[in-house]
Amino acid sequence: MQTINWYPGHMAKAKRMLEDNIKLVDMIIEIVDARAPLACRNPDFEVLFKNKLRVIVLNKSDLSSKSQNKEWITYFKQQGIMAVELISTNPGMRKNAVALIERTGAETVRKYREKGINKTLRAMIVGIPNVGKSTFINRIAGTAKAQVGDRPGVTRSKQWVKITDFLELMDTPGLLWGKLDNEILAKHLAYIGSIRDDVLDVEEIAGLLLLDLMRLCPEQLMARYKKLTSEMDTPEAMIDGVCRSRGFILSGGVLDTERAARIVLDEYRAGKIASIALENPNDNLYMGTADEND
Repeated sequence: MQTINWYPGHMAKAKRMLEDNIKLVDMIIEIVDARAPLACRNPDFEVLFKNKLRVIVLNKSDLSSKSQNKEWITYFKQQGIMAVELISTNPGMRKNAVALIERTGAETVRKYREKGINKTLRAMIVGIPNVGKSTFINRIAGTAKAQVGDRPGVTRSKQWVKITDFLELMDTPGLLWGKLDNEILAKHLAYIGSIRDDVLDVEEIAGLLLLDLMRLCPEQLMARYKKLTSEMDTPEAMIDGVCRSRGFILSGGVLDTERAARIVLDEYRAGKIASIALENPNDNLYMGTADEND
């Protein structure tokens, strides 16, 4: 898989917008996809938000495993950052999410109260594309106030959303960094849909995903696509196996590999193959060029 260079004009604009608005907020809530918590963490955020209260939300946590979510929460705690697992599509998460934000900002509110000021807590919601920032906000707000889509790049400008009389959230555009030069993490971003499929070779990405899932959860994968076997060791062979599993065969016996690839990506992203994270804290991945020994 070749290095992905992905920084369109609206990404640069989004970064400037974040820089200009940091002073307006009391805390940062960073949304990551629980299936790829490390790949989802924009390294630019470390510099941008170094002096702000921060919380990491492991969103779509139902698409990962409970044990892996707990490992990541422990990992981030060791880095000095509170982390929680949430499912933004679950109506029952609103109360817990609001409590989390208020708990994180409690000291700030207390300091203002001592000065006789009823402080309105303001939090900026940040993350890379397609991790569920707007869905998170809408669930907390109890109504559709932020633009939502199942593809990256739906939110293109900041949006203030009032949650309570003393809590406001700022929705922001998804922001990737300038060069995705860690091949492993770049693959993970492609798998979960944080990079638009139309700038990728979907057959290659789907084939690589199948190879990784065969390593991570072979039983679930082969239960989903009956004609896949552990002996298949190339992306092409895996996609061909999906075609034969689903009967995606055109006239003349030609395999409809593009259809198979898109089905694989759709079903993986919907959690229909397995609930498992692509990354664990002990994988020794980092934001840079992937180690050749990984």
